[in-house]
Amino acid sequence: MCGIAGQIGRDPRVIQGQYAAYCAMQQTLSRRGPDQRGMFISGRAALIHARLAVVDIENGLQPMQLDWQGESYTLVYNGELYNTPELRAALQSAGHRFTGHSDTEVLLHAFAEWGAGCLERCNGIFAFAVWAQRAGRLFLARDRCGVKPLFYAKTGDSLLFGSELKTLLAHPAVPPQVDAAGLAEVLLLGPGRTPGCGVFRNVQELLPGQCAVYEADTGRLTLTRYWQLTDHDHPDDFETTARNVRDLVVDAIQRQLVSDVPVATFLSGGLDSSLISAVADTYFTARGRQLQTFSVGYKDNRRYFRATKFQPGADAPYIRKMNEFLGARHHWVTLDTPELVLALYAAVDARDLPGMADVDSSLLLFCRQIKPHATVALSGECADEIFGGYLWYRDPAVREKYGFPWAQSTAYRASFIKDGVLGGIDPAAFVDARYKQTLAETSVLPGRDALETRMRQMVNLNFTWFMQTLLDRKDRMSMYSGLEVRVPFCDYRIAEYLYAVPWDFKDYQGQEKGLLRYAMQGVLPKEVLWRRKSPYPKTWNPAYLAAVSTELRRVIADPDAPLLTMIKREALENLLAAGADNPVPWYGQLMTTPQTIAWFLQVNYWMKKYRVELV
Repeated sequence: MCGIAGQIGRDPRVIQGQYAAYCAMQQTLSRRGPDQRGMFISGRAALIHARLAVVDIENGLQPMQLDWQGESYTLVYNGELYNTPELRAALQSAGHRFTGHSDTEVLLHAFAEWGAGCLERCNGIFAFAVWAQRAGRLFLARDRCGVKPLFYAKTGDSLLFGSELKTLLAHPAVPPQVDAAGLAEVLLLGPGRTPGCGVFRNVQELLPGQCAVYEADTGRLTLTRYWQLTDHDHPDDFETTARNVRDLVVDAIQRQLVSDVPVATFLSGGLDSSLISAVADTYFTARGRQLQTFSVGYKDNRRYFRATKFQPGADAPYIRKMNEFLGARHHWVTLDTPELVLALYAAVDARDLPGMADVDSSLLLFCRQIKPHATVALSGECADEIFGGYLWYRDPAVREKYGFPWAQSTAYRASFIKDGVLGGIDPAAFVDARYKQTLAETSVLPGRDALETRMRQMVNLNFTWFMQTLLDRKDRMSMYSGLEVRVPFCDYRIAEYLYAVPWDFKDYQGQEKGLLRYAMQGVLPKEVLWRRKSPYPKTWNPAYLAAVSTELRRVIADPDAPLLTMIKREALENLLAAGADNPVPWYGQLMTTPQTIAWFLQVNYWMKKYRVELV
């Protein structure tokens, strides 16, 4: 994985005069790409790259150039292609020749051969930009599921783009301004974001499955959606569906194990990470290699853990069971309260926005501990969204409730916001419009019954919103330490196939992700295979609530705290007074009272660190 950036303009003199800005942009990408740096500045284009070397370390340098059939192409690319051998073979048949074995070189030749049509052939996670110098045209693209980020901003007669928000903000043409709509994104939807919204004024993000063409001469930007979830007939019976699911999942995992650097897996003891670890372990063992697995826990969690409806059991016993089952070398990472609190601020530096509080900071610390042992890791995100694992899929009362199922707290959130801060924006209407738009954009074949229609709405809601928040988190927290995390369940082939699978198949035996469990029988110990879902682990130590409460009291006591320009002091004091008894979650069940308090700390830090100007 890497970081990319650039600027395309009408006037070459503007481009040539921005070298200092390009160096600043490249520096913001140093954590994403700590191994090598490159820059291409010519005519109306500047392309910037920072590389995390994973495949073909010697020959994968970027920006990469190719002269082909009268055009000169320059590529910067962040990602990984999982079908590189097939693409290379097809291109060789068309007359292309390669100097190395990197997927970067294959992608560049693929674009030269097929143009935008290469996207339909690529299986991977990516964000890339190709400058066609003679045509004066920039092509941008993002992978189907949105695993890799790509932000952009039109400024005057040029286009800026970058892997992260901080990269755009490093350019003087993109000041850290946030208008009322951007602030509403943070305060009413955060840590989620409206698809395509970059929060900062005039900043957008390419949607998952979207590409764009920018014409330097005219300044015209054309956006095209090349992929999205589309409903279709599902002719397969249950047994055939299960076999196909098994084949797809195993193939996706095995494809994502290819690397020239050490590969590891996350192991929580839950279904998804355990399946990935088991398939990877078999793959490595057959090749005479040993897999490394990593688990995260928290100091004194055994002492303070309380089973809940959403977190029915501790992970440690299942992790130990998997350790006995696998031939892997396992690493335990234990986090404590002081480092969790301190890392709240580094997590904002990584995400460029307030995030999921300690759910972010714990992952950032976890990835930091993995990096000395591996450069690539596989994780189990996205299985719940695709296979229907969350409670809001399965509980009819929750499923049929109007609104985003993980964000039923708009009125509660609005109660914190000072009058006039959001201008004329009505909080309920703001959130409701986005919910309705997502439903309207959901693909449903005519004739579907009410349940099947609702399940497709739920999948699209989760795929478009909740999953994107988790993918943002995974990308930023891991890349902050130069760790490439791959997500096999986000293979678009799995998402496409599962979208049309009937709900009674997915909910086999009334068990969350029942179809996946049935399909993967024999891969895991039965007690792990059929274990009830448990979310990403968090600390149960009361010291954490006490620590973030103390931090927030310090903020409240500071008359110059940026937070207090937007948020009512008395509302924060009431939140602190309620302590652990506050019943309203901020964002799903991962963000309850301690995380809500920590989120306000992140908002205050974000406004100060990024010098946010409210306009």
